[in-house]
Amino acid sequence: MDIITTTVAGVGPRARGTEIGARFGAEIRETVGGYLDFFGVRGLTEDRVREIADSCFDALRAWAPHLAVELEATALAAEVPLWQLAALNARTEVLAVVEPDAEGECSTAVFAPRGPRLPESIQTWDWHEYLCRAGLVMSYTPDAPAGASASTRVGRVTLFTEFGVLGKIGVNDAGVGVHFNILHHASDRGVGGVPVHAIARRVLDEATSVDAAEAIIASAPASASTVLTVVAGADAEHRAACFEISSDGLAAVRPDEQGWLAHTNNFLAPSQVPGEATPDTSTTYARFDHVVAQRPHMAGLPIEQRARAMAGEAGAFAPICFRPDPSEPLHEQWSTLLTVGFDLAAGRLEYYPGSPVAMAEHGASRFG
Repeated sequence: MDIITTTVAGVGPRARGTEIGARFGAEIRETVGGYLDFFGVRGLTEDRVREIADSCFDALRAWAPHLAVELEATALAAEVPLWQLAALNARTEVLAVVEPDAEGECSTAVFAPRGPRLPESIQTWDWHEYLCRAGLVMSYTPDAPAGASASTRVGRVTLFTEFGVLGKIGVNDAGVGVHFNILHHASDRGVGGVPVHAIARRVLDEATSVDAAEAIIASAPASASTVLTVVAGADAEHRAACFEISSDGLAAVRPDEQGWLAHTNNFLAPSQVPGEATPDTSTTYARFDHVVAQRPHMAGLPIEQRARAMAGEAGAFAPICFRPDPSEPLHEQWSTLLTVGFDLAAGRLEYYPGSPVAMAEHGASRFG
């Protein structure tokens, strides 16, 4: 995967959306087309995709009208039908109505002890490379929530996302970072929820603490499952948490006594586990055990060394490192497309378009 970095100058949802759509129209159209084909491969008709997309866009408009305006402007400038861009942004909700994959998605580790030491985090993102041949790292000025003063608002956000998608993994200049892992729950219904990618975006745009992030997440009606792992640089009682979202509700997984959190693609909160819908054959369980085993070796290191420690002795053959099998159809080939963490003090992303082993060998890029 290639990474394109950019600073968006437009301020306000319409100007921002217009700029993104005009500058990256070709990439957005390619991403939209790839996902629409992928939905078909997964057995969904266009009518079913559009039903979910339209209902989720209506939920977004009710919950965060400014983000709906941004998508409308992006679609117009990129020359993409709005329902198709809405389907791309609701890709988790669309895929929530089909049988979950047994393969990868994401593995996340966080070390957030109390005290002056800044939290450290790292995650992998696994996906089908043909759906994301290029990714976007974008820095922009977010919209201020109503009533926010200059001293309490977020001034800058830097995030990684797919072209045309509102948000995914990122950090803001208030020292709040968001990691993103998909989940699967028996209550998932697809229709009528705020897209989880939009929830991540709004946390980055508005939250200045973990507690503020929790309030934003709790306010969004969901129809698909995801865990947003939120970390904050400022020392506080709640400095990190994995917020597990499902249609049944929200649960928070807090760090252990040493300050560690780990998450892959299965529920951990006792209130959510009974609804677990990830197949028993999923790699999520082996990846979780691997990350937990590697945690003692990961603290206090630059991200490149943290990445190497995350892979462990198995290196490129670690369960968190996916390599495509060319004998499989493209839609069944999994790759670790991104390894990413945060410099919370500077509000920067630290990333490499590949596995933790590749990051350790080639070094991280930094933007923000």
